[in-house]
Amino acid sequence: MSRVLVVGGGYVGMYAALGLERRLAARGDELVLVSPESFMQYQPFLPEVASGNIEPRHVVVSLRQVLRRTRLLVGEVELLDHPARVARVRTADGALRDLPYDVVVLGPGSRSRVLPVPGLRERGVGFKTVAEAIYLRNRLLSRMDVAASAADPEVRRAALTFVFVGGGYAGVEALAELEDLGRAALRFYPGLGPGDLRFVLVEAGDRILGELSPALAEHVRRLLEARGVEVALGTRLASAEGGVIRLSDGRAFRADTLVWTAGVRPHPLAARSGFPVDDAGRVLVDEFLRVRGLEGAWAAGDAAAVPDLTTGGLCPPTAQHALRQARRLARNVLAVLGGRPPTPFRYRNLGQLASLGRYRGVAEVLGLRLRGFPAWWLHRSYHLLMMPTLNRKVRIALDWTVGLLFPRDVVQLGSLHHPREAFERAAEE
Repeated sequence: MSRVLVVGGGYVGMYAALGLERRLAARGDELVLVSPESFMQYQPFLPEVASGNIEPRHVVVSLRQVLRRTRLLVGEVELLDHPARVARVRTADGALRDLPYDVVVLGPGSRSRVLPVPGLRERGVGFKTVAEAIYLRNRLLSRMDVAASAADPEVRRAALTFVFVGGGYAGVEALAELEDLGRAALRFYPGLGPGDLRFVLVEAGDRILGELSPALAEHVRRLLEARGVEVALGTRLASAEGGVIRLSDGRAFRADTLVWTAGVRPHPLAARSGFPVDDAGRVLVDEFLRVRGLEGAWAAGDAAAVPDLTTGGLCPPTAQHALRQARRLARNVLAVLGGRPPTPFRYRNLGQLASLGRYRGVAEVLGLRLRGFPAWWLHRSYHLLMMPTLNRKVRIALDWTVGLLFPRDVVQLGSLHHPREAFERAAEE
């Protein structure tokens, strides 16, 4: 009997385990998945979670419900001793244990790439998790509450200034959705007007959305600026100390909210465990998704440098690629365990999609460029189709339907981030 260990519960972990568990169970083998969380989150919908269009629970999928033949261990793999075939795991109770395995599948994903900018660690928040999306929604509405009651104009301006660093998909979509929410909420704040909200997008490159064609990326920039967003190209965040945002172009202003979406870095597990990695820290794999030079080790997703056989380069770290890599990886692992040759991973990206708030978006699909409502509708339709489980598809569709029939909900529950505050205050009294 063989034990297959899957590291990570994201796209790669969940879909690889789905592809493996039925066949492995039939063979009498064991499948173990180690993940820091007991759920998989569908990241393309995080901007709509932040704007309140989708209920946060509806973009996460319970691994225990989906993976019926997989043993789920909530914890984190701290080290892989591959020559000994042992994983050191820190479980949810804080204990360390050694977990033997025969085959390992690496899919730990990536983390935010945080640069040593003064004040960033203290002031910034990322945009990679459901918790961060919920926080930003509450943050926007709570800052509007502060501004509506503030007598000091400086406090008011800082409360209503929102800075996003990073002009990729995460930064642009998050900013667009939150700006949309802010404008919709203004009707409930008589003392505030559209000119009071200030959104600043900071991008070090010469254009935003580098994955899109230059013409479509330029269209998005003009669209954002027409909505009042300040787009600072060729600019870096120099400092955020004391709540003062200082940019490399010399500008300085106060802002209560700083969102950091300037790239990601691979999870350090592979490098820490002595696996072959490239300069960026991604584990090196061949076209079959096998770790180079290591028998019984496989990897895919953001943490792997997967050859792109259609372009000659490397596969981009997108959800579409990770999902398809996971499915191919599972089939290849089963093939090798069954004594058959594996099949190379090959996937040609059919296009790019971006949502820019309600009824607005851009898309490039099979050479066709779409803008406005058609692109927005295509973005929603595609990701609803790709969302795991019928349960979640239906719930998200219902969220959207309710959103069409009723005005936006502008309730902010910032106290969720400090649940014991009221109890502690009562105890002190």
